Amino acid sequence: MAFYPVFLSVVFVVRNQSAQLEDILRPACEQLASYASDYELIVVDNASEDASVSVLKTLTGQQGLPNLQVYALTKEVGSDTAAWVGLENALGDFVTVIDPLSDDIAFLPQMLEKAVNGSDVVFAHNSQRPRQSIPYRIANSAFHRLYKSFNGIHLAKEAPSYRLLSRRVINFILQHPQPSVTYRHLPATGGFARVNMEYSAPPIVGSVKKLGDSVDHGIRLLVSTTQAPMRLVTSLSLFGAIANLVYSVYVVTIGIFKTDVAPGWISLSLQQSGMFFLISLVLLVLGEYILNMATLSNEGPLYHVAQEFTSARVTRKEKLNIETVDAHTPGTAHQAERVGA
Repeated sequence: MAFYPVFLSVVFVVRNQSAQLEDILRPACEQLASYASDYELIVVDNASEDASVSVLKTLTGQQGLPNLQVYALTKEVGSDTAAWVGLENALGDFVTVIDPLSDDIAFLPQMLEKAVNGSDVVFAHNSQRPRQSIPYRIANSAFHRLYKSFNGIHLAKEAPSYRLLSRRVINFILQHPQPSVTYRHLPATGGFARVNMEYSAPPIVGSVKKLGDSVDHGIRLLVSTTQAPMRLVTSLSLFGAIANLVYSVYVVTIGIFKTDVAPGWISLSLQQSGMFFLISLVLLVLGEYILNMATLSNEGPLYHVAQEFTSARVTRKEKLNIETVDAHTPGTAHQAERVGA
């Protein structure tokens, strides 16, 4: 295995996994130390309801794991937002986001090799998926087809959550007003040098993915990363207004050229078509207004970090060499101190 002289940041998002945390984090630290000259392991606790925070505090103690950085959130947020908590606090030259229950960290050296050789974004897609219910599979397939039609990206294959980003990509995403939303899809569309890789590894997760767990996330992702849904609403409103206007002209034409028209049909038809015409116009204006406000909105933070703590042991500090030069040594006029990596 190659050894890379880089500072690598790895982001784990966990929730209610207190029993598995040490078994997940300890091997990860050992693997990272074997091929990166410096690393940090950032753990974002997504508002766990078990003893995860207590376990993480123990793991950051004097006898715990080195280079561990923990951020515990006050409330549960989406997986992309939780991942961004770690990304924007990462210090590494390269930053990767890993789901410890479905992504294989053993594949990371191959991704790092691509990044070191010039790729700004490296995506890794696992051909083995967690168990999924049939409704989930149907809805998941429909969602990705719809998203691809709107944005031109198949998220699962072209922009999977397992990714390695260079520092320049992180800095670019930080310029956006809502980086936690932009992070999910921008690296696949921003013109960066990117590589898509595929591997095969059985996921650790044992539970079946269910439809209800992902519907809300899918809807928020769809409406937050594209204007197409709202644009579709305004287009339908415009179509409805034009259709009702044409129908009104048709009713007036029938009233002029036909004599055997049922009593009250013309007035009732004009009333209904006029009402729906006005409703369509209202929806059209309202839709455009919402679309414009969405582009100008500046919402508050999507998350809040309740606790933050770092490992008592940081290997890059242990690597520092301190050499004291005596003032009586020939060629020196005073005591000096030199610090070098």
